[in-house]
This record gives sequence, structure tokens and C-alpha cells, in this order.
Amino acid sequence: MFLRRSLPLAAVVATGLGGQAEAFTLHVLHFNDFHSRIESINKYDSTCSGEDEAEGACFGGAARLYTAIHSLRDDLKAAGENVIVLNAGDNFQGSLFFTTYSGKAELEFMNAIGLDAMVLGNHEFDLGPGPLGDFIEGAEFPVIFGNVDASADKQLGPLDHDPLLLAVGDETIAILGALTTDTPQISSPGPTVSFADTAAYLGAAARNLEEQGVDKIIVLSHVGAVADHRLAETVAGIDAIVGGHSHTLYANDLDGAAYPYPDMVAGPDGAGVPIVQAGAYSKYLGHLVLEFDAEGNVISATGAPVLLDASVLPDPDMLKRIKSMGAPIKELKARVVAEVAGDIDGSRETCRAGECAMGDLVADAMLDRVKGQGVTIAIQNGGGLRASIGAGKVTMGDVLTVLPFQNTLSTFNLSGAGIIAALENGVSQVEEEAGRFPQVAGLRFTWDADIAPMEGRVTEVLVQEGGAWVPINPDKVYSVATNNFMRSGGDGYAVFRDEGRNAYDYGPGLEDVLADYLQKHPGYAPVADDRITRVN
Repeated sequence: MFLRRSLPLAAVVATGLGGQAEAFTLHVLHFNDFHSRIESINKYDSTCSGEDEAEGACFGGAARLYTAIHSLRDDLKAAGENVIVLNAGDNFQGSLFFTTYSGKAELEFMNAIGLDAMVLGNHEFDLGPGPLGDFIEGAEFPVIFGNVDASADKQLGPLDHDPLLLAVGDETIAILGALTTDTPQISSPGPTVSFADTAAYLGAAARNLEEQGVDKIIVLSHVGAVADHRLAETVAGIDAIVGGHSHTLYANDLDGAAYPYPDMVAGPDGAGVPIVQAGAYSKYLGHLVLEFDAEGNVISATGAPVLLDASVLPDPDMLKRIKSMGAPIKELKARVVAEVAGDIDGSRETCRAGECAMGDLVADAMLDRVKGQGVTIAIQNGGGLRASIGAGKVTMGDVLTVLPFQNTLSTFNLSGAGIIAALENGVSQVEEEAGRFPQVAGLRFTWDADIAPMEGRVTEVLVQEGGAWVPINPDKVYSVATNNFMRSGGDGYAVFRDEGRNAYDYGPGLEDVLADYLQKHPGYAPVADDRITRVN
């Protein structure tokens, strides 16, 4: 159905849409890393309660996002402006709507919102190629693959429509996709899908488009802010990058913003390339305004993210549909499992860069569950922690928002040398906010940010023996607990997969492990435990 919104390259060239004599202004509405936040969210990025909603303390959600996009798009078009809506990937995974409906809920709401393009995110592959293929076949908008080669997959292969060319006003806008190449390590694309180098793919695609007369090229990216900046600096022909993956907020006047909106990065020819991203979880809607001259050069880039707070009224019909779809999971989500005495920080920026309270809690819960089996160490990836929990009552819905991936508890044996190698992997991509950062229990470690990744960043590892902290013995075999994703090599933990022995990957779900632990520790209060020390 989306072909009405795009044109094949030959048609563009034949109709002469690739070049006009006048300046051209384009409004780009964009969001990224929706992560199944069908319902509105609270300040901890978890599902917002009815009480919080009544108090005006909620953000985002599909119904509020629907209102914001339709209202702004309609107003712009009524004023004669050119506007497109872009989604930078990772709609899957993150709430019970995804675990219950396997992508069908996200599809329904994205269709209702109305997109001009979506790029694949790594989490779109979490259920494998089959459910992703079903999602794309049902999409009323183009899903672009970019550097993803799915030609060996019978279902996905025919669904690839790169490059995407949108006829907007009297102009043609090319949309090129880019997806992080470590998707096989952090998701489940399977053997029929491969990933080309993003810079090489984009460079070749941009050159081809320019040779055909297309002079307005936007990269819709799911590689993260750091990688987006590298692409802008090195790949010729890119006019703007609309990004995702790193959940980065670009803004000019908001606390917590990592970059200005837009961030202008000098490209290979010296011209500024605007880069934007709109945080995550539908809390913000990005609004980028690009002005092109007659030769297709960006001569102005302005805009800002729009906060989707209580001032944006959720669409009532969408709310009714969300309530209907949420009925089967409402009882489970509402069940109170514990009460905690303080806020438990599980934020992305904390848990992917250092020790965080949620990491300590989850690792402790894992270790507590299997300590009777002789397990003495637990390691949990920071990227597996998806939300914080506020002080007070904790529902199963809160727990499932923190741990939405349906991972199971895994145990295995590994040498001290293997554990050191695992920690080295864990701190190897801190600068990119990678999810592999290790949250731990039963050990302490120190790492040096001035040392190159995988070159000895981990300078000290201590384990607890006889009530004392002692240096880890590289030759000794330890019993370790982790989650089944990491144990099978996910997030770069190949040492767990290749060197782990006597592995058992079919323990209880981590969400149950955490809920049970909180029930055993009423009034749990997080404390700074100094398990991880960073120097430099």
C-alpha cells in the first residue's frame, strides 16, 4: 500500500523531479526507539498509572504520539508546507504489548499514526525474520533495509525496497537506511540475513542517487549518535541524518541533552550535515526544518524536539483501542509484588556506563536464586535493564518493564581468565553506550578508560572468598550466573558461549527471579556498593 508514497528511481528521473529551480523547505517529524510504549510512560520510562495520568505526570504513548503527529502534520500541510514523518527503528520490545502480541500491536498503531518511512532497528529482529516479515507485509508504510541484506530470506528478501524515493511537493527526497552491524550479536536476525558496512553502503548509494539526478538525501539511521557523527564526517552526499539506537536527546534548551538540535557536523566537503535524534519511548517528537537551495544543498537547519507531556491530549479513539488490547494483561500488570524504600535507577545512561542500582539489584537477585548450587558470581548486561523503579509499591508490570526480554537464568562454569575476558568485552564500548556493560554481584572490578578497548582496560578483579575480597585466579574455575542471551554469546560475550562448561540455560524467567527477590526483601532500599570502579 505504501507504493503510492514512493516512486521508482526511473520514474523520478523521467518526470524530472530530481531538480527544481527554487529553494525548497522540508519539515521532518521524527521519533525513534518507541520500544512498544503503547501506553503512556512515567518519569522512569515505565507504564504510567491512572493516578499519574490524572495528575498530568505522564508522557508519550501511542495515543499522545498520534495526536501530536496528526495535529502538527495537518497544520503544516494546511499552511502549504512540505512534511514527512520518519521512524528511526526499534518499535519492538519493551512492554507487555509486545510480549503479548508479538509486534501486531506496534504495527496497528504505526499504521494509524501514518509514517512515510521506517528503518529497521536491531530489536525488530528479536523474534527472528518471520515475525518481522509479517510486520513489514502488514505495514501501510515503507520499511527500509539500508545495509541489511535479506536476499537469502524467502520472506524478507522481496520486501526490501531500497532506495526509497518520496515525491514531496515538486521535489524528490531520497531516504537511505542504516542499521547497526552488531545486530547479530545483540538480536536474532538468523543466518539468512547479513549486514554490510554502513559507510560503504551509504557512500555507494548516495553516489548512485546523485548520478541519477537526486540531490536531496536523508539517512534514516539506527546506528547510534557516535556512529552517526562518523558517518556525517566520512560519507559524501548526505544532506541530513535522522537517528536512533542510542536513545540520545538532541535539544538546545533541555537538561540532559547530549547534543544541540540539530548538531551540525562537517562533512567530507566541509559543509555542515545536520544530525538529530529524539530521545526514546515517545517522550519527544522531533521536528527538523531543512531548507535546500536550488542545487539541493542544505542552507538552513533548525527545529527542536517537542515534549509530549500532559499538554498533548491523547486521541480518545486510540485510548479505547489501547484499553481493549490491554485487557488481557491488565490483571498481571497490576499485581503488586513488593514495596521498595527508595528509587532504583535503571536508566540507560547510568547502567551502560557504570554501576547502577538496578544492576546491583538484578545481579543480586540472580545470584541469590542459585547460590545454593555453588554459584558465586552473577553478570547482567546493562542493556538488558530497560527502566527504573520508583519508591513505593512495585507491580509486576513495573518488573516486566525493567526486564521485558523474557530472558531466562543461565548457569555455567568458567575460568577466571574467561571472566576477565568477559569483563573486558563488557567495558569495550562504553563510549558508544553499548548494552554490554556488565552489572555484577559476587565480584568487584576496576577499569581504566584511558586504555584502549580490549587492551587491558580491566585492571583488577576481586572475588569474595571466605568473607574476604581476593584477586581472581585466572586458572581457577568459577560457577557463574547470567541470562540466556549473554550465555549464548549475545552482546559480544562469546567467551560465555565458547568456553563456558556445564551450561544450563533454562532457569526461571528473570522477571520472576527479580519479583521473588523483592518479595523476600520487603522495603528494599538501594545502596551504593562500589562494585565497579572507573579510573580516568
